Amino acid sequence: MKVLQSGFSWPSLFKDVHTMCRSCDRCQRLRKLTRRNQMPMNPILIVDFFDVWGIDFMGPFPMSFGNSYILVGVDYVSKWVEAIPCKHNDHKVVLKFLKENIFSRFGVPKAIISDGGIHFCNKPFETLLAKYGVKHKVATPYHPQTFGQVELANKEIKNILMKVVNTSRRDWSFKLHDSFTMGIQNKLQDYSWHVSLSPSLWQSMPSPYGS
Repeated sequence: MKVLQSGFSWPSLFKDVHTMCRSCDRCQRLRKLTRRNQMPMNPILIVDFFDVWGIDFMGPFPMSFGNSYILVGVDYVSKWVEAIPCKHNDHKVVLKFLKENIFSRFGVPKAIISDGGIHFCNKPFETLLAKYGVKHKVATPYHPQTFGQVELANKEIKNILMKVVNTSRRDWSFKLHDSFTMGIQNKLQDYSWHVSLSPSLWQSMPSPYGS
């Protein structure tokens, strides 16, 4: 700019200025993006109840009747939470949980969100989701808000269990279901999720076994 303002000129002036600006790191960082270089606008994704679930493991906790972990599933629309105590945090537990607690009860979702743990990122897990046409979205540390619903549920479960377990904390798996039902689900009714229990919704749920 100082060269231009000083009145100097040569045949390739404008070409040289353009080249210099393109190679200037500060210029590239601060310049306004052109429409061509902007990130494409994604359409708003419309989802219904039980279309998108987040899943995560909690633990390990003190051994309780053979269980050391809690596997949690959260519906991102209704905020409904499913949770089971489990001995291990492996893919076999995850597959059984999806089949028995999610697919068979709420229908086949459109997407499952998880972290990048090996219990979620493995061949059997991907095979199951591919079989039913379910997309797997892996939350990354760069976008922690993607996993926010699950982390909120984990926090609520932990807070309630701390209030109802005994001093040894070894009865948490026994107390999980009752405290979970009475505490978390009642609290989440503030989100008016109960409309999802209408007969018309249950009848329209996609079956894992086909129509």
